[in-house]
Amino acid sequence: MNDNQLYFDLLGLTTPWIVKNVRWDMDEGHIDVFVGHSRGAKMSCPECGDFLSLHDHTKERSWRHLDTCQLQTIVHASIPRVNCATHGVLQVQVPWAEPHARFTILFERFAIDVLQRCNQTKAAEILGLSFDGAHHIMERAVTRGLLRRETNVAAHIGVDEKAYKKGHSYFTVVSDLDKGIVLDLQDDRKQSSLDAYFNSQTKEEKSSIEAVCMDMWEPFSLSVRSNLPDPESKIVLDRFHIAKHMVDSVNDVRKQEHRLLLGEGNRTLTGSKYLWLFNEENIPDDKKANFDLIRNLVNKTARAWMIKEMLRNLWTYKSKAWAKKYFERWYSWAIRSRLDPVKKVAKMIKNHLNGILNFFDHRLTSAGAEGINSRIQAIKVAARGFRTKEGFKIAIWFHLGGLELYPRTS
Repeated sequence: MNDNQLYFDLLGLTTPWIVKNVRWDMDEGHIDVFVGHSRGAKMSCPECGDFLSLHDHTKERSWRHLDTCQLQTIVHASIPRVNCATHGVLQVQVPWAEPHARFTILFERFAIDVLQRCNQTKAAEILGLSFDGAHHIMERAVTRGLLRRETNVAAHIGVDEKAYKKGHSYFTVVSDLDKGIVLDLQDDRKQSSLDAYFNSQTKEEKSSIEAVCMDMWEPFSLSVRSNLPDPESKIVLDRFHIAKHMVDSVNDVRKQEHRLLLGEGNRTLTGSKYLWLFNEENIPDDKKANFDLIRNLVNKTARAWMIKEMLRNLWTYKSKAWAKKYFERWYSWAIRSRLDPVKKVAKMIKNHLNGILNFFDHRLTSAGAEGINSRIQAIKVAARGFRTKEGFKIAIWFHLGGLELYPRTS
């Protein structure tokens, strides 16, 4: 088998395409493959498929192909054009690359595999590309994936925000809680951010959304109320965010009491900050005795911690009605605690009680959304940051969008 036939087979060519020449440049470390077509060839219009005589050719272009014989391989060709009576003069579709691509289909498919398994800088090094070249492949993959996606609607969605960089630069992440994939990315964390996601859907698609799990960020609630039918039954306020508010209130009480005790020369609470963050069953065995001792020596922080622990029992109920009765008892205790940080959180929870109790109808949490948020942070850390927000969003779509990224082979 000669070189021309070898690369004809490697590129998956069929008639009328031919390999005219293969040039090896061992000094520069690459192989140049020159592709053309047979005399009198007819090719199809890329719009309607009619077979037509060739009109002319473009200037020669080149495409990076998979390395062969450990040498970088470049495909060269002047693309034929046809003059269709319906669609005018158009370039024909070459079989080895997608329109406007700088790489062959096989190289893009391989590059996508590499980019999915390591950060962009390392992938570029492995592939022998610049950072921007690797980003170009990711961007093309995301573009084709989003075009192929049939729907961005899910029955159970999660809404969260993600910081791009310091200085309150956020974007809104909408995720499918059942599949664990990103459905939408919008700039900022305003009502208009989530509105943009809902506005991309039909009335029927919006009606198919059964529940939206989120934290207590008011702009998101306003967006759901403005866009979805029967919104009060669909807003599910996430239990983990509520637990975080309670943990923060315990820490605020600890700081207040610690300052008072230090004024009296009492250092009981010194170094105990992280003990109060534990749930009771998660306290390390080697810390339990010390924690029990501290709880008996301080009043306010111990009461705040116990109120926080009792709230956790709310989620153990099977019935929404019984959960509501339990909350009313808990709220009465919390509001009479004379602990201002605890009372503040208790009032906030009561103001959002309907969304909290909707948990018992849908049994949803934002654990899936938080998992996506953690994976987004891992992408950010692995890349050591991104130069632009759009570059960051491309990386999120690429890794977490559940998209069909590969170019299709013919």
